[in-house]
Amino acid sequence: MMKFFQSAFNNKTVLITGHTGFKGSWLSLWLKRMGANVIGYALAPATEPALFSALGIADKVTSVIGDVCDEDALQETVKKYRPDVVFHAAAQALVRTSYQEPKHTYEVNVIGTMNVYEAVRRSKQPCTIVTVTSDKCYENKEWVHGYRENDPFGGYDPYSSSKGCAEILTASYRRSYFDPSAYGSAHRVALASVRAGNVIGGGDWALDRLIPDCVRSLQAGAAIELRNPSATRPWQHVLEPLSGYLHVAALLMQDPEKYCEGWNFGPNDDSVVSVENVVKKMIAAWGSGSYRVTGASHMHEAKLLKLDISKARFLLGWEPVYSLDEAISASAEWYRAYYGNNADMASFTATQIESYVNRARELGIAWAQER
Repeated sequence: MMKFFQSAFNNKTVLITGHTGFKGSWLSLWLKRMGANVIGYALAPATEPALFSALGIADKVTSVIGDVCDEDALQETVKKYRPDVVFHAAAQALVRTSYQEPKHTYEVNVIGTMNVYEAVRRSKQPCTIVTVTSDKCYENKEWVHGYRENDPFGGYDPYSSSKGCAEILTASYRRSYFDPSAYGSAHRVALASVRAGNVIGGGDWALDRLIPDCVRSLQAGAAIELRNPSATRPWQHVLEPLSGYLHVAALLMQDPEKYCEGWNFGPNDDSVVSVENVVKKMIAAWGSGSYRVTGASHMHEAKLLKLDISKARFLLGWEPVYSLDEAISASAEWYRAYYGNNADMASFTATQIESYVNRARELGIAWAQER
C-alpha cells in the first residue's frame, strides 16, 4: 500500500458518514487497510444484500447507526470520537426517489450536511472535512464539454437541486466559519467538497442504478430493461473518485489553506458513453445476457452530463486509472465472485483495491507514489 496515504491516515481517527452505503463501504475497507481508526455513522444498510454486510464492515470499524438529520446524536458522536478527518458521504442518492420524497431528500442532503458542519464547528477540535456531493450539483445545460468547478450550481430534479444546495451551503460555511486564511487563528477546520459522476463497482445493489439493474437481470437470466438507452454519462469505477477524495483529504492535512475548494473527479472522455453502450459491455464481461428498450419514463432525465477534471489533473496530479472496459470488467468479476459463493469477499475486495493501487503506481499517478 502506498506510503503517502499511509502516512496521512495511519493512526488517524476518521469519521465516515454513510459508511453503510456503497461508496462508504469501499472507503471504510480502504481506510482500515491504511491503518485508520474508522468510525462510521449512518442508517442501517438500505438494500439486501448490501456491500456493508458482504465485507463485514461492522466487525472492522466502530459502527454507529444514526441519522445525519439527528443533530444531537451526530454531535454526540463527533464529541465522543473527536475525528481527525470526516468524509461526509451520507445522502439520499437516487434521482427517482427524490421525485417521490423531495422533502426527505432536501432534509438529508442539505440539513444533514449542515448538521455535520455544526457538529465539527461546536467541537472546536482540529478537523479535515471532505464532503461528497455529485456531478449533478451543476446547472445542466446539456453542454458537450464538461462542467468546471466554477460553473453555476443548479439542478432540475430535487436530488440534483439538493446537491447544488449542499455545495452553496458548503461555500457559505467555508467563508463564514472555516475561512482558509484564518486557519490556526480563528479555527482549525479545513473543508473541501468533491464531485464525481456515475460510479460502478462490485457490491452496489441500489435500485435504479444501471449496473445493479444489469446484475439483477443477468443473475436471473432475464433481459435487461433500458428506459433511456441514449442517455450519456461519465462512468468510472468506484475506486477512482475515492482515490481523489483520499488525495484531497491527505493534502488538506498537509496544507489546510491551499486545498479548501471544490474538486471534480471523473473519467477520461472515452468513458463518457451511452447507457446502451455500457449495457453491451457489461453483457460481454458477464459472458451472456440480453437487453430490451422499454421506453423512457415520464420523469425528466438528463441526456448528457460530464465533468471537466482539468483542475484535479493539473493541481493535484490526479488521473483516472481504469478505462471503461477495465472498470466494467472489475465490476463483473466482483459480482461473479459474490454469486459464486466466495467465502471471503472482504479479501477479494481488498485484492481489487491493491490491483488498482498497483496500476496507479505503474502509471505514475501522484497519490500512488512512495514518498
